[in-house]
Amino acid sequence: MTTPPVPTDPAAAADRLSWLATEIARHNALYHGDDAPEITDAEFDALMRENAAIEAAFPQLVRADSPSRAVGAMPAGPLAKVPHAKAMLSLDNAFADEDVTDFVDRIRRFLRLGAGEPVAITAEPKIDGLSCSLRYEHGRLVQAATRGDGAVGEDVTPNVRTIADIPQQLPAGAPDLFEVRGEIYMAKADFRALNARLLAEAEDPAKARQFANPRNAAAGSLRQKDAGVTAARPLRFLAHGWGEVAVLPADTQYGVMRAIAGWGFPVSDALVRVDSPEAMLAHYRGIEAERADLPFDIDGVVYKVDRLDWQERLGFVARAPRWAIAHKFPAEQAQTTLRAIDTQVGRTGKITPVARLEPVTVGGVVVTNATLHNADEIERLGVRPGDRVVVQRAGDVIPQIVANLTRDEERAPWHFPTQCQECGSALAREEGEVDWRCTGGLICPAQRVERLRHFVSRHALDIEGLGLTHIEAFFKDGLTHSPADIYRLHEQREALVARERWAETSVDNLIRAIDAKRTPPLDRFLFALGIRHVGEVTARDLARRYSSWDALTAKIDEARQRRAELVQAVGETDEKFRARAAKELAAVIETPGIGPEVAQALVDFFAEPHNQDVLADLLGQVRIEAVVHETRASEVTGKTVVFTGSLETMSRDEAKAQAEALGAKVAGSVSAKTDLVVAGPGAGSKLKKAADLGIKVIDEAGWQAIVAAAG
Repeated sequence: MTTPPVPTDPAAAADRLSWLATEIARHNALYHGDDAPEITDAEFDALMRENAAIEAAFPQLVRADSPSRAVGAMPAGPLAKVPHAKAMLSLDNAFADEDVTDFVDRIRRFLRLGAGEPVAITAEPKIDGLSCSLRYEHGRLVQAATRGDGAVGEDVTPNVRTIADIPQQLPAGAPDLFEVRGEIYMAKADFRALNARLLAEAEDPAKARQFANPRNAAAGSLRQKDAGVTAARPLRFLAHGWGEVAVLPADTQYGVMRAIAGWGFPVSDALVRVDSPEAMLAHYRGIEAERADLPFDIDGVVYKVDRLDWQERLGFVARAPRWAIAHKFPAEQAQTTLRAIDTQVGRTGKITPVARLEPVTVGGVVVTNATLHNADEIERLGVRPGDRVVVQRAGDVIPQIVANLTRDEERAPWHFPTQCQECGSALAREEGEVDWRCTGGLICPAQRVERLRHFVSRHALDIEGLGLTHIEAFFKDGLTHSPADIYRLHEQREALVARERWAETSVDNLIRAIDAKRTPPLDRFLFALGIRHVGEVTARDLARRYSSWDALTAKIDEARQRRAELVQAVGETDEKFRARAAKELAAVIETPGIGPEVAQALVDFFAEPHNQDVLADLLGQVRIEAVVHETRASEVTGKTVVFTGSLETMSRDEAKAQAEALGAKVAGSVSAKTDLVVAGPGAGSKLKKAADLGIKVIDEAGWQAIVAAAG
């Protein structure tokens, strides 16, 4: 998928980053949380590339909830939550040969390696499964967990014990503590046999449960409450790394993986060690050529720096290690006919066009729908019902349309609607935005339902048992029109019991689940309100900055007052004034990562009278818990550090990474807000300014002492 051009206007770039943050977070949740992706891997990767390109062009616009800082999705559902002792991060992607060469070049620059010094790299297939961490203590399997959002996964220990590939006991001599990490997957032949068995066992073949692809089948089979169901499914495991360990059996990636294989874990036969970009690409081509004949689905090749001491120095960026990258395969393609174009209304009023396709098999999966994103994408493709189109997928169910083969044929054009299909309100598109939105707000039933659905979703209040079907039914029947109504459902107990497919036990379970969420933490509550541009990360940043609801709303009230003063002073509210006001509001709210766009959205939300009424009603039902943010103890946690001059034992990137890992902010210039300056040989004006301001200055050895003291 071609990445759209980077906007040249900062306002348009900020709007696009906002849309990307929301859209990517939604697709992450569908993929990692629901095992029900709506777009292809290639389409998701294209969104990530577009986000990265805009952030590179406008670094000052990088959002606190940027997808470049996120991993996976918070787990949800009946399985117990398990915090990972060592985060399970995702990988950055490479799509072209030059991306692989750049990866090796970045490693050389970061580590300050000589041109002739070889960089050994391991290469292995990237299997398309469900990430899992297996924890062994004194040689015995004690816990298995999915990746989840990278920090917290789901406990699937009983289920994993049923997988024959996974040893229950490690051999003598294995470390006392070792976490083996890899992928739970289902082989292609086993997947076809499972679907055939499910079809044969169904009383009504038309309603038979059928998995869309092996990855979904593996994920659905592993995340069962009943381990007996998992035991009946043909799951397998392939190891590719490790997490927390007491001691490592080797000092290289390749050596540790050979040791893991020696303990009885399946490891890819195609794992090799190479020492040049040319050899890396040759191995990639070989695996790509054999891809269709492999017994399991893969979507690329993973490269990792072999030396573990170099991995340690390279460290991590926000969501991925610097020492590894996934080289993705091109997406598979097929042709089909576009039957119709429908539109869907989101909780913020966004209108999303959806292509309904003549069913077509792409890469072994039948696909029938594709998102068309927005009116601009439809215009770019020139698609109309009846067109012959090219679709592609790279492992998921719903593809993207990459070409229109009948664009030049005479056919009636498809016109984007001007009114909301749900409430009849006019559609509008703000200047610089790509999306059309319904102007009906909370009079639009689709938006109200979607906002209620968002409020109870797993990333927000996480009320178990209150899914979309129930939300829609309760709304239609007048039981829930606002979030506060959810907390009053206990008053409707008899009416709920009398509903079809409900009983006393299920109603009481729902009421207990609702009551359990009457004291939400500030960050989850803020995210649950569905404020535009306030995603999970932004809500968490605000909660950490202000801790309590009263402190946060007091600051927002201060920003509202400042805007009123500006309106009175300037006497205009056009877009130019609005942009100026938003910058001043961001200065009032004063939270790292919270820019004008988010500040304006917060003030707009809390100033709207209907929202005030909804909040007042809701606050009568819940008590919002303050958020206490614990940081890693270090001398520089919460402080601003400036590096100047030459660094002799590390690169500037490595020093910055160390500072951020200790909770410090790294600035490029010295000011009154600077707390510490680390000066190397050749330090000039920054050192002089630090002396003039009385700021503490240390050398590189002093900095390394701070890093060592933090552990």
